[in-house]
Amino acid sequence: MNSERAKEILLLYRRDGPEANDPEVSEALEQVKRDPELREWFDDHCERQSLIREHLKGIRVPESLKERILTEAAKRQVLDWWQRPIPSWAAAAAVVLLASVFFFFLQERTPDEKTFTAFRNRMVGQTQRMYPDMDMVTNDLVEIRRYLAARQWPADYILPQPLQKLAGIGCAALQWRSNKVSLVCLTSGSTSNLFLFVIDGSALSDPPPSGQPEFLRIGRLMSASWSQDGKTYILAGPGDEEFVRKYL
Repeated sequence: MNSERAKEILLLYRRDGPEANDPEVSEALEQVKRDPELREWFDDHCERQSLIREHLKGIRVPESLKERILTEAAKRQVLDWWQRPIPSWAAAAAVVLLASVFFFFLQERTPDEKTFTAFRNRMVGQTQRMYPDMDMVTNDLVEIRRYLAARQWPADYILPQPLQKLAGIGCAALQWRSNKVSLVCLTSGSTSNLFLFVIDGSALSDPPPSGQPEFLRIGRLMSASWSQDGKTYILAGPGDEEFVRKYL
């Protein structure tokens, strides 16, 4: 199977859908692992689906909707579907729903795609959807830095002192919008792993300011973000803000 055919199949793919067990889908997912360009497209596709799903979950159901539907139904005679008038509130809800979906698809395709929010959502979200494959597995942080430097990936990062005391797990040379991203994985000594993403701040249209980190929960992980000496950092880990803060 080539990448174009895999993309056609995966356009309808949903991780929690029944198609996940389809043999053709499984073959397409294997092609994703082999083709870095296809993998980047697939990650973007999954991210868009996740954003749309989360946004739709946030749309509040109008109060007393059930009662209003039943009241409307009791007042009207049975008509063929093409003869039935559309209640104004239902039409308004449909407009809001379609506008919301359109907004998210449009947002992904606007020229300003290099926002920090998009970068953070992609990196932290992707880590939860699929544990990143390590390009190098080692607990030596010095070796991790050397490996990234040899590949000309961001390696002149500054680790907060608490992170310097942790053992490494490995690292990966990632890409986001054709920009190099270094991922350094560390272990806190328990079952909790920490993920540190490093990118040049110039790759982002609005990198976070230096100084106090910004905390935000994304799915199952809490993230802390900051900038320092031209680099932008994201540290993500399980637990709450207090857990992540102690490693900064």
